[in-house]
Amino acid sequence: MTSGSSVQKLGHRSLGRSGLTVSEIGFGGWGIGKSMWGRTDDMESMRALHAALDAGVDYFDTAYAYGHGHSERLIARLFKEAGRKAVVSTKCPPKNMEWPAHPRTPLALAFPPDWIRLCVERSLRALSSSQLTLYQFHVWTDTWLDDPLWPEVAATFSALKKEGKLLFVGASINDDPESALRLVETGFVDQVQVLFNLFNQKAADRLFPLCQRKNVGVVVRCPFDEGSLTGKLQPDTRFEPEDFRGHYFGGERLGETCRRLEALEKAALGEKAPNLAIAALKYCLSFDAVSTVIPGMRKVSHVLENTQASDGRYYSPAELAAIAQHRWVRDFYL
Repeated sequence: MTSGSSVQKLGHRSLGRSGLTVSEIGFGGWGIGKSMWGRTDDMESMRALHAALDAGVDYFDTAYAYGHGHSERLIARLFKEAGRKAVVSTKCPPKNMEWPAHPRTPLALAFPPDWIRLCVERSLRALSSSQLTLYQFHVWTDTWLDDPLWPEVAATFSALKKEGKLLFVGASINDDPESALRLVETGFVDQVQVLFNLFNQKAADRLFPLCQRKNVGVVVRCPFDEGSLTGKLQPDTRFEPEDFRGHYFGGERLGETCRRLEALEKAALGEKAPNLAIAALKYCLSFDAVSTVIPGMRKVSHVLENTQASDGRYYSPAELAAIAQHRWVRDFYL
């Protein structure tokens, strides 16, 4: 499945064992969902969606939780207006609406089988589709594999596949990439979505090698660390009241982040990456395990800049070793 563009401007990679080939730069659909990212204009979002499809982006990531299906509906509108489709991944929200998943939460509170079926039907309607290409758990913890309800949950996904309502199954992993190692080992999922960027490099330790061994696709989210790795935030940046980043970068966090960026730029910027945003995307694409990277792109200008990163000129092992010195794992979501 591709966008059908007459000119493919982006590099493409396999999405694990699925047989799908997707653009190295995908479209992250959280920001266009009108939830938690401040004011968003639908017309501007549609222009960005069309620009992405025209540039060769053919992987669109969304979730029903992004505005109660609003992001999904905009993507469906894109395909209707453009007269062509692309690969879409969407997600089943946890019934208890708890992000991230807590290891002690019973599976019955997060993903009971009837809830999974209800959410599949909701997303099918929102996307104006008869089949979901890739359907993900929106949160995950490996303790659920030991839950008495897990066999029934797994059987529900198998039944949905047989009914033709979804093709592939994935999981959007908690902030700790090692919270889904057992899930990948089971072979149950075809894809995982994981937080990975110039600061938070932990997924490369164990998850990436495991996914390569099991031929599981890897989709990288948060390549810009919620905006800091675009280089456009300053210590005095203020966020709108409804923008979650007011908490994420609260207190001394934004100042510390900006100080670390100054040192990071010396290792990451150069001929291959003229600015920090391009460097952030190219860093993720420098790992063979990665299938695609999904930055949020709410404006045409975001699309035009981000797609420039897919040029095949990525970091060498020596350059990656230099960048590794700036690793900074922390949890600003709490």
